[in-house]
Amino acid sequence: MEILVQKHVLNMLKALADESRLTILRLLHEREHTVGDLAECVSLTEPTVSHHLARMREAGLVMLRMAGNQRFYRINEAGLAEFKRLIGDIEQLPPPAEPVTSDDSWIAALGWTDEDQQILREYTVNRRLTRLPTKQRKLIVILRWLATLFQPDILYTEPEVNTILKTAYEEDFVGLRRDLIDFGYLRRERGGGKYWLTPVDEAEVLN
Repeated sequence: MEILVQKHVLNMLKALADESRLTILRLLHEREHTVGDLAECVSLTEPTVSHHLARMREAGLVMLRMAGNQRFYRINEAGLAEFKRLIGDIEQLPPPAEPVTSDDSWIAALGWTDEDQQILREYTVNRRLTRLPTKQRKLIVILRWLATLFQPDILYTEPEVNTILKTAYEEDFVGLRRDLIDFGYLRRERGGGKYWLTPVDEAEVLN
């Protein structure tokens, strides 16, 4: 756990080690924006802004909301608060620990392709995410795995969904919950009261 905390702090510092990203973070703190909005505000191309957002989202500082075909980004208040807390106690961070040996037997047990298994090995340690992929192809593999944490034909409350996702990635479980819905792995009733795993016959088109 200690080595994961240190990696998390390092990822956050790297994500903010850029003047444009700091400006983007300030703008997102004011309100949510699309990539196009931000590109105009910071005088950068949309691909460049998307890259910056991906790095900050990977570090748990930015969240994504889908609305049809539009993507809206906003600050991750919980992630930012965690960053401030960790930086405030940076002198108390534990010294580097010995590398953690990851038990990847659960990955092989999934029976997925070698490519998908390699993605899981790249982004997890002992069934916990170390960071989020910046590429959609890899993110979908992560979401597909997270979907296996839910049982079919069971209705979950939002707190129950959050609890399950926190076991895999506490830094941005809210963003992952939205991603699971946006990419069709979870269904949600109108109003968000109940959630359930997408039925197998519907989920097949996602895989």
